[in-house]
Amino acid sequence: MNIRHVPFDHPDAVKLNDQVQAEYHLRYGDGGDATALDASDFEPPKGVYLIAYDEDDHPVATGGWRSQNENGEGNEDGDAELKRMFVVEALRGRGLARRMLAALEDDARAAGRVRMVLETGTKQPEAIALYASSGYEPCVKFGYYREYEDSRCYAKPLQPGIAQ
Repeated sequence: MNIRHVPFDHPDAVKLNDQVQAEYHLRYGDGGDATALDASDFEPPKGVYLIAYDEDDHPVATGGWRSQNENGEGNEDGDAELKRMFVVEALRGRGLARRMLAALEDDARAAGRVRMVLETGTKQPEAIALYASSGYEPCVKFGYYREYEDSRCYAKPLQPGIAQ
């Protein structure tokens, strides 16, 4: 797997984001993730967007993080918010999501972010299992979906000595 930094509006990113939204629609029956995102959110040093490519140079996994600070929606200063983690269905269960997550954590840590946070939902048990097994713990709900019953928020310290 070859992980590359790409713009959020790169054609391969758009293709995988469309697949993410289709999956959200299947699982939740709505129009997908309504969280406002802008390509500039993922421009270093305030964020990054990654795509993993297979040996044939096909995009197979994606994920990004964007800087968040205290904003009245539950975020704290120094947060890196994980967004659009996704692996194409045919390649799930092979550790790609775990590798993508580690790459995103390393990048956010190098950028000086102190905590990685994410929001997922109860209809994504695979995601919840990945995050729990990667050291994420439930945290105060934040973001667009913070008042939704099915929403689950998790956090993991990125810097030594930082408590959740």
